[in-house]
Amino acid sequence: MEGTTAQVQHYRLYINGEWIETEESIPVTHKYTGKVIATIAKAGKQHVEDAVTHALQTFRTSTLTPSERSDILLVASQIAEKRREELELSLVWEVGKTRKDARGELDRVINTLRLSSEEVKRLSGEMVPLAATPGSENRLGFAIRVPKGVIGAITPFNYPLLLSTHKVAPALAGGNTVVLKPATSTPISAFLLVEILEQAGLPKGHVNIVTGSGSQVGDWMLDDPRIAMYTFTGSAEVGTYIKQRSGLRPVSLELGNNSPNIVHEDADLELAARQIAQRSFHNAGQACIAVQRIFVAEAIREAFTQKFLEEVRALRVGDPEDAETDVGPMISEAEAIRAESWVKEAVEQGAELLHGGVREGSLVYPTVLTRTRPEMKVNCLEVFAPVVTIIPYQTIEESFAAANDSSYGLQAGIFTNDLNLAMRAAKVLEYGGVIINDVSTYRNDVMPYGGIKNSGLGKEGPHYAIEEMTDLKMVVMNLKP
Repeated sequence: MEGTTAQVQHYRLYINGEWIETEESIPVTHKYTGKVIATIAKAGKQHVEDAVTHALQTFRTSTLTPSERSDILLVASQIAEKRREELELSLVWEVGKTRKDARGELDRVINTLRLSSEEVKRLSGEMVPLAATPGSENRLGFAIRVPKGVIGAITPFNYPLLLSTHKVAPALAGGNTVVLKPATSTPISAFLLVEILEQAGLPKGHVNIVTGSGSQVGDWMLDDPRIAMYTFTGSAEVGTYIKQRSGLRPVSLELGNNSPNIVHEDADLELAARQIAQRSFHNAGQACIAVQRIFVAEAIREAFTQKFLEEVRALRVGDPEDAETDVGPMISEAEAIRAESWVKEAVEQGAELLHGGVREGSLVYPTVLTRTRPEMKVNCLEVFAPVVTIIPYQTIEESFAAANDSSYGLQAGIFTNDLNLAMRAAKVLEYGGVIINDVSTYRNDVMPYGGIKNSGLGKEGPHYAIEEMTDLKMVVMNLKP
């Protein structure tokens, strides 16, 4: 891909190292201009079965050693760095990311590949003290980690390259093979990732790509008992469906959130206003851990709101290819219309619009609401758009209770200079991650990332994902006395 005016490229299915054509294709559009930039093959049921067949055969016959897997992932990180411009532009065009956001995503992709490479060398089991039990004095016990088999990976539109990497790289590091289904609206990054892995020396069959709608291709994957585990990032509704359909097979689900961020009266207001404003609207608010509900102590509400709005007004909205743009388009005009309708509904129900509320096609300008109520959609559901609410509170207990009053539990943020309060928040807030003096949006790829309640099951981050994607096998040796 050399530009938005380049010839439309066609991506076929990738099965067993071969590019497979199908009868039907699906267009992929530039999310800012609306122009078709690529087409992808639409998989049929037989294609999915073939992908799983080859993935399973490769798993059973693969001779890749741990050191070879580590080397391939390390070389892939180096290739990704060399192809940075191409990969960043792909994200700008197919997702609508700003250059700033695309650069950040690629930094994390490179890091995740490197971390996965390193984790291969640390994959180990443990000794089990069987001899300490009377009657087992001659037993030697140890547990080893073994790969599960074929991993079915389903990824979302918002971080297509990073989240594909977070599933594929740990799966390969653990010795598994993969059938990957990327989001239909942003599939190009997945094909580029496979190209990079192939260029790095990954033999055919280890990663296979099938494209098409989740309701068809995803269901065909769920129906195939040869897939040993499913890893999915997306909505709570689809995650619940996958868990129900997967039976006894394990799942790793990274789902939604309506992230609370608390600004206490002792907080550094300059830091809080700047961090929350800069990170509330990145990727057009389309992130599972994007700031959504901002709880502010009543004593500092006016001062914080003023500083926060000053930062928000300085954000530039528009063409994501412009290096100065801070907020680009949403994934589609339909999603932008949906977000706009939620804002209008809140205002009609009594909310006050402090900033934004403007939509131009798929662009939604950073929107700040106050005087909202907990039952409004902009508070109780995942807005997944550049929309935040400012909610005052009287006591810290009130803020904790309000933050926890959610069916979600992925990540939360709190700004305070009180160490005791910070540690209390870490214990009281019902979230998989609590970020102190930074926003809920913070994620480092080494950390165990995942939520509780309707925000999912399992943890991502190469070390933790590899544990999810491998089994602990017990070995007992009965030695002669």
